[in-house]
Amino acid sequence: MGEEDNSYSSWRDGDNYKTDHNTNRKTGSFNPHTHSTSLEPDNSHSTQSDDNLLPLESAFHGESSVTTDDDDDQKRMSCEDDEEGHLIYHTGLVMKERYEIVSTLGAGAFGKVVECVDRDKYAYEHVAVKIVGNIECFSKVARSEIAVLEEINRLDDNNRFACVRMLDWFEHKGHICIVFELLGISTFEFLCQNEFLPFTVAQIRHMAYQIFRAVCFLHHNKLTHTDLKPENILFICSDYDLEYNDKKKREERKLRSLDVKVVDFGTATFDHEHHESLVSTRHYRAPEVILDLGWNHSCDVWSLGCILVEFYLGRTLFPTHDSKEHLAMMEKILGPIPPYVLKQTRKQHYVHNEHLNWDERSATDNYIEKHCKPLKQYMRKESEEERQLFDLLSNMLEYDVCKRITLEEALWHPFFSPIRAQKHQRS
Repeated sequence: MGEEDNSYSSWRDGDNYKTDHNTNRKTGSFNPHTHSTSLEPDNSHSTQSDDNLLPLESAFHGESSVTTDDDDDQKRMSCEDDEEGHLIYHTGLVMKERYEIVSTLGAGAFGKVVECVDRDKYAYEHVAVKIVGNIECFSKVARSEIAVLEEINRLDDNNRFACVRMLDWFEHKGHICIVFELLGISTFEFLCQNEFLPFTVAQIRHMAYQIFRAVCFLHHNKLTHTDLKPENILFICSDYDLEYNDKKKREERKLRSLDVKVVDFGTATFDHEHHESLVSTRHYRAPEVILDLGWNHSCDVWSLGCILVEFYLGRTLFPTHDSKEHLAMMEKILGPIPPYVLKQTRKQHYVHNEHLNWDERSATDNYIEKHCKPLKQYMRKESEEERQLFDLLSNMLEYDVCKRITLEEALWHPFFSPIRAQKHQRS
């Protein structure tokens, strides 16, 4: 590594499906495991890269390969499937005698997402339908996702929390199809379209409060999302106005609404289920996951901390694809990893004399020096609201999971006081 890459998106190994640039919409979705509890909320040790350890993960994170039985998959494919097992369709195709395809929203390894008109709804309501590839491993995960989405719908029947709603599901010529409410583009896609102009602190506060409540709801119900990232946070409506920025001499997109929803429950895991050793997309992966220490709900908190920094900077906090370099970047930004944390890791090739095994004279270290600095030095100005934001971030980006703030605690942080005050006034 060591060489600067000016292409921001090239650092992102977790963009699971491409946006169709002929449309300004994109939907999330994607697949978990099985049953849940009904608790209601109160308000591998190889020295090779981690990126090769989890076979199924590439369906969603692009970091490893999916292994399938080619003979079985060939038998499953119909003449209407392409060689990758995706459904070959056309505009106007009607599925389940109800959902008429009007455009493609996105595509990826798992299948495709299309916008459809629901003919059974008054005024022909538009929805998003994920058409899963006709591959056994994808179908199995899709069925698990459906079970989780059904449970989320049941637990949040009043739609109080910002989790995407599944409206229906069905099979079409061997393809599992999941119907979602139609949302806008992702926060990452909006950053791309807006030339990576950072969000303001007030905008971050508004979005973060909704996201934290949604994920706190999941945690209360014994579910960890495990793949939180800007691509998986979608605006409910991404309509915008163009405003001219005289200082920067260019037009900027100003969203009309900052309401968002969390999507993609493809690798969500309940507390009682088997926890894969490797979860999360690279840039949002918590240190305990990289170090193979085991993980729990708090890995979502770390991911959300990374996301808020990205909203604030307009770029990813950890621009790397290598685990040891990732840990070195953490140390540059957040300080040394505690020796008692490193002592517990089963990845001892990362450790030397109770410290991270890192050569500070390497070319890669020069790259880190160029791209990383202590967290507080990223503050643009010394306002009270920015100090509150960075205090919250420092509590979220805590190495020790026992000391890391929970989302329930985070929602009571002073950073969110303006929102709590507004809610109190309205009540």
